[in-house]
Amino acid sequence: MDLTKYVQMVSREDFGQAFRHVAVWNRRLRSTGGRFFPHDGHLDFNPKHLEVFGEALFRQIVRHELCHYHLYFQGKGYRHRDQEFKILLKQVDGIRYAPKLYEDSYNYTYSCQKCGQVYLRKRRVNLNHYRCGKCQGYLIDNVKTNQS
Repeated sequence: MDLTKYVQMVSREDFGQAFRHVAVWNRRLRSTGGRFFPHDGHLDFNPKHLEVFGEALFRQIVRHELCHYHLYFQGKGYRHRDQEFKILLKQVDGIRYAPKLYEDSYNYTYSCQKCGQVYLRKRRVNLNHYRCGKCQGYLIDNVKTNQS
């Protein structure tokens, strides 16, 4: 699939506007399905989202990035928090958040002695320096959740 031509087609069909820049595959994207670069107008997309979730969901990701693209070049609010972005995304049936491709892996589990609040962490925490954010109680180290 020629990605730029696909994005141009989606832009014409769903937005009625031309996409005049380049769309490229980027396998390094892990937490997102796509990315818009305002400085040069190009779009990056994660090919794993197309492979894993199919073309219907991938098209919604393309619509999401095209919302950023078209609003930016119209001088309107193109960020996630802007009302214009939210309205346009809803009109074109774009997806707000791309589904996760990878499970979060937490290596350490800590809990508060006082209130029982659980904290999952990827890195080890010095229990002498940190307390519970909820009640200021002392933290205890639970058994590792993912032992290798």
